[in-house]
Amino acid sequence: MKTLCCLIPLLFLLSCFLSLSQTHLPKPYCLDDQRSPLLQLQTHLYSDFTFSSKFEVWDPNIDCCSWEGVSCDSLGHVIGLDLSYKNLSGSFHSIFDLHHLHRLNLAGNNFNTTLLSYGFDKIPHLTHLNLSNSCFHGQIPMEISNLTRLVSLDLSHQDDCYSRNDAFDYYYLKLEKPNLKTLIKNLKFLTELYLDEVDISSESSKWCETTSLVLSNLQVLSLSWCGLEGPLCPSLSRLSFLSKLVLDYNPISYLPPNFLEISSRLVSLSLMDCNLSSHFPTEILLLPKIQSIDISYNGRLEGQLPEFPSNNALRSLSLSATNFSGSIPSSIENLTHLVNLDLSENHFSGHFPRKVFLLPKIQSTDISDNERLEGQLTEFPSNNALRSLSLSYTNFSGKLPESIGNLKFLTDLTLSRCNFVGSIPSSIANLSIVLNCGCGLCRGCGRSVAVADAADVT
Repeated sequence: MKTLCCLIPLLFLLSCFLSLSQTHLPKPYCLDDQRSPLLQLQTHLYSDFTFSSKFEVWDPNIDCCSWEGVSCDSLGHVIGLDLSYKNLSGSFHSIFDLHHLHRLNLAGNNFNTTLLSYGFDKIPHLTHLNLSNSCFHGQIPMEISNLTRLVSLDLSHQDDCYSRNDAFDYYYLKLEKPNLKTLIKNLKFLTELYLDEVDISSESSKWCETTSLVLSNLQVLSLSWCGLEGPLCPSLSRLSFLSKLVLDYNPISYLPPNFLEISSRLVSLSLMDCNLSSHFPTEILLLPKIQSIDISYNGRLEGQLPEFPSNNALRSLSLSATNFSGSIPSSIENLTHLVNLDLSENHFSGHFPRKVFLLPKIQSTDISDNERLEGQLTEFPSNNALRSLSLSYTNFSGKLPESIGNLKFLTDLTLSRCNFVGSIPSSIANLSIVLNCGCGLCRGCGRSVAVADAADVT
């Protein structure tokens, strides 16, 4: 017992020593062969796309492991480089002399070049590669398929450069040689794949089978605007870890019979403007994990809202410009996590449950262009989070409540072509918005409230 009593203080002191020594471990010091490529990189980069302003943010007198966007391992090797959203242009060839890189993020820049001259096979340890939204165009290089440790690959949204750079010729990334199958065949560890706006049309009918058979660990698949053709393949159910699926603006036409099974583990589903028809399996809205659904702009897609249980996890529901109809169940008030609700341009009828406007997290509600949908506005508490409310072209009626002035976060309010009566509440002057009465601006602050043609409102 005496020996044990003596050991306890010793063990305590030892643990304190180890904790203290770990706290004061020396920071990694950048090696010369790592520092040199970074300094070279700085001389070849410009902080705008006119090549008039040099990229000079790294002080050569400071350890490069402390530079902004640079991270090192314990031996002083650069393993992470984040130069995202710096509005950079120029050449970045020297990056590929950093052979220990694990993470490379060049998203949100203005390189306006192809990727064919860059040696991606020289950084074989790469696990995360993000080149999105940086004005790259042309063929995706074969070397990327040799990055066998990749966990996340993002080459998306290069077309966005067209809108922010008048000098940019309208190009895009494409997958021809290598095609999609060749690109991903060695990327067995990939969990996130973002190829939005990459032209994959040369393999448009085979993409689904290829992806589901090769990328068994996939959690995120985002392929909007890729020129894909449908239908979705039943084998997507093989992707047992898939939690996010985005296929917007691809004419996939219809969903496979087992789509409910495919969706069973999804957290987010987006099939906007996919030329979908027939009946949408609305049981998907009741899946325990689903938080976001956008199937808008599928004008031939039919469905009705289900009864929602109190534990539903939905945060965003967008059904705009579909062919949904029927009543809106009062159980929609059970969606206490709902932030965004868009039921516009449909054929809903009956009475709209007005407690929806009072849901604790709701920020945007659009039920416009449902001409047979009736309802009245409720009294709004001062803590209401609504930022956008559109009721135009509905059969809403009654008076506008004076408490509408409590909506201090409101930026957009559209009430045109309704059946409201009475006067516009004076409290609306409390809001930092523009009031469009159909006869000019009644109050100016840069945002809009449209009540034009709202019947009998004076």
